[in-house]
Amino acid sequence: MKEFKRTLITTALPYANGPVHIGHLAGVYVPADIYARYLRLKGEEVMMVGGSDEHGVPITIKAKNEGVTPQDIVDRYHNIIKNSFEGLGISFDVYGRTTSETHRRTASDFFRKLYEKGEFIEKTSMQLYDEEAGQFLADRYVTGTCPHCGNEHAYGDQCENCGTSLNATDLINPKSAITGNVPVLKETSHWYLPLDKWQSRLEEWILKDHKEWKPNVYGQCKSWLEMGLQPRAVSRDLDWGIPVPVEGAEGKVLYVWFDAPIGYISNTIDLVGDDYTKWWKDPETRMLHFIGKDNIVFHCIVFPSMLMADGSYNLPDNVPANEFLNLEDDKISTSRNWAVWLHEYLEDFPGKQDVLRYVLTANAPETKDNNFTWKDFQTRNNSELVAILGNFVNRAVVLTHKYFEGVVPAAGEFTEAETNLFDEIRHLKDELSAALDTFHFRDALRIAMDMARAGNKYLQETEPWKVAKTDMARTATILYTAIQVCANLAIAFEPFLPFMAAKLMKMLGMENIDWAMLGGTDLIPAGRKIGEPELLFEKIEDGVIEAQVQKLLDTKKANQLKAWKPEDVKEDVEFETFEKVDIRVGKVLECSKVKKSKKLLQFSIDDGTGTPRTILSGIAQSYPDPEVLVGKEILFVANFAPRKMMGIESQGMILSAVNPDGTLTVTGPTAPVQPGCSVG
Repeated sequence: MKEFKRTLITTALPYANGPVHIGHLAGVYVPADIYARYLRLKGEEVMMVGGSDEHGVPITIKAKNEGVTPQDIVDRYHNIIKNSFEGLGISFDVYGRTTSETHRRTASDFFRKLYEKGEFIEKTSMQLYDEEAGQFLADRYVTGTCPHCGNEHAYGDQCENCGTSLNATDLINPKSAITGNVPVLKETSHWYLPLDKWQSRLEEWILKDHKEWKPNVYGQCKSWLEMGLQPRAVSRDLDWGIPVPVEGAEGKVLYVWFDAPIGYISNTIDLVGDDYTKWWKDPETRMLHFIGKDNIVFHCIVFPSMLMADGSYNLPDNVPANEFLNLEDDKISTSRNWAVWLHEYLEDFPGKQDVLRYVLTANAPETKDNNFTWKDFQTRNNSELVAILGNFVNRAVVLTHKYFEGVVPAAGEFTEAETNLFDEIRHLKDELSAALDTFHFRDALRIAMDMARAGNKYLQETEPWKVAKTDMARTATILYTAIQVCANLAIAFEPFLPFMAAKLMKMLGMENIDWAMLGGTDLIPAGRKIGEPELLFEKIEDGVIEAQVQKLLDTKKANQLKAWKPEDVKEDVEFETFEKVDIRVGKVLECSKVKKSKKLLQFSIDDGTGTPRTILSGIAQSYPDPEVLVGKEILFVANFAPRKMMGIESQGMILSAVNPDGTLTVTGPTAPVQPGCSVG
């Protein structure tokens, strides 16, 4: 395998029409940060480049809906995204944006060079046009009925109900999202990058030269190449974006897929100026793209084709893309607000950045889609971070203060227990390095935690609290060893849990660390006074988790209400048929749950006859406290034949309305009515 002098890490540019969520973090940003921190600890030259993707139709739609400019939208979300990344400790060397002047100039120059080299083809096609608005309609500006599932609110690029990719012209009954009018087809011309020109070179580069790529990445590329590549438009009719920098291109901008990846280059230029060529064009630089699986084709086929067409840039050495993270067994969806947003997490869980980093890494969707649940979040915090890692460090520091006043004691001769412990740590270091080198971050985190498990096992077996009663010299050796393990843990966990590592290093008086130190037996010198013990992690109680689960349940309920449509009206019935149903007003005298039944409530009703009427109704799950119904006037069917349920005779039927979320609400008159009155 080729050795490189330096590593350039890029991370997918989050779209600046909303905040980032845990799916983005697990798929891209946490693994990229782990790897960048690991390389820095190894003393390697590394740059991690990120930024906001600020062009494209969804931004213009959001701006139109809010009555603001697209620039207002991207300014707002760029700042939210950038600040929340910083809050989680994502260690970008530069985090830029595609509305910067540097990016406009860089993207324009990139296009113009390819244009002048004759790398584009110009094609005329028919596209949907809104005559009232006077503009061509981008895919997201067209809505209609999905031809695959019948969803009446599909977009021109994708149906979010069934997930099928679409063209705007595929929609049934298409309408303009701007005016609501039916669009017409109109001729327009655009420039295309002929991906098919690079097909054979891409096959050689990917399928033969990069068989070490992750199976999900390699497989998706292979599938696309086998289908045969087609020319792809690099311009579109829009007024938000980077203007196409050639004559005769008025009203056209660079397509966002072409514009956005150039942002990696322009953001590098913003950081290092002309020195960017060292990072982008020197063959001694290794480039890695950290992305989610929805971006594999763009970073493995489309962007490399752009770089090949230019001819002066390096191609990526690896693209360690992850799959998707689900939330509580449901697909994360920004449009449905079904997500855990990073900026909200940082507000709800102050000081717990590393807990989220830990859980997302432990559940990383590296080879297949994985799932985040709040219960698992709580369990991993309490039973792993608190009970294993935090517990070991706390015991080691507390015992050192108890028996040696916080001064690291001098060790005597190591016994087999100490020798075996450090041998195990050095062995785990080798495994940890191998996992990190091959982008297996979930395995790497488990191996790091095994170091903490080894420390706990050592303390349990050596029992310094007992040895101290008879042999302080041996106690000194044990606690010296425990403090060295703490120092090793600070190094091993720094890529994963940087806030914890910084806190532990401060406690131990460590300043400069590097990966070569990991496995050392003398990282903290005897005689050093260490800081007072502080808990690295704290238990998360049930109430905190229940509040987060309830927030999601409220979101789901709101989505149900938003999507709800009344059922179709049933077939007509004759008036004489309706007249046979005797609906009356009753007043609830008593209401209670039926024993051994989850669904039934037992009503005792004043029906105006002077003798209470008993009616059973299957609405218990909608009324967990049935006493709230006592005293209310309700509607019931009086002439249903009595029938027994759960051994109780029911003499009618309570009328209830079915809500959009499936719950039931008992119906009644809007003003006081005498019990027994008929409804007609």
